[in-house]
Amino acid sequence: MRTTHLLYLHGFRSSPQSAKAQRVAVWAATQPELHFLAPALPPSPREAMAQIARLTQDWPEQGCAVVGSSLGGYYAAAVAQARPQWRVGLLNPAVDPARDLAAYIGEQNYWHRPEEHFYFKPEYVDELRALHAGPLTDPSRWFALLARGDELLSWREMLARYGLGRVLLLNQSDHAISDFDRWLPELTRHL
Repeated sequence: MRTTHLLYLHGFRSSPQSAKAQRVAVWAATQPELHFLAPALPPSPREAMAQIARLTQDWPEQGCAVVGSSLGGYYAAAVAQARPQWRVGLLNPAVDPARDLAAYIGEQNYWHRPEEHFYFKPEYVDELRALHAGPLTDPSRWFALLARGDELLSWREMLARYGLGRVLLLNQSDHAISDFDRWLPELTRHL
């Protein structure tokens, strides 16, 4: 079945202006009749998931895919568990963001708009914990692009959690997947 709807979810402190989101958007624009959506997600995980649900409520069960980077990968796993027909692409996905982001409580700025700030509240850690997707199902739906050189997240944890489907383990990349253009065709082939 052809993918007709594609959702891209950015990571913590990131945005739809990230290099990967922009590159996927450019690719999506070349695909006839593909509806592409890359929303700016709020800092609250509960609100982010509510926004995603609202934006995709009319999407069909078949022919949809979700791609998530870092924290967006954690969200993508939760979305995919709720939508068992959707294909999934994960880019250095967060495994335990409740643990990892507890150190970031307080004022934060966005990577792509450093002049803009938001406050990461303590209750957001609990919201992250509540979103855990549980055991992942149907390996054929899942694709993970994981970098051994990720300076923020453990590739071993990512592989243990999200390595049930097709995995590309990159030896020479980083958290941002700076060489993403090289691997985009593998991702889009899966989608």
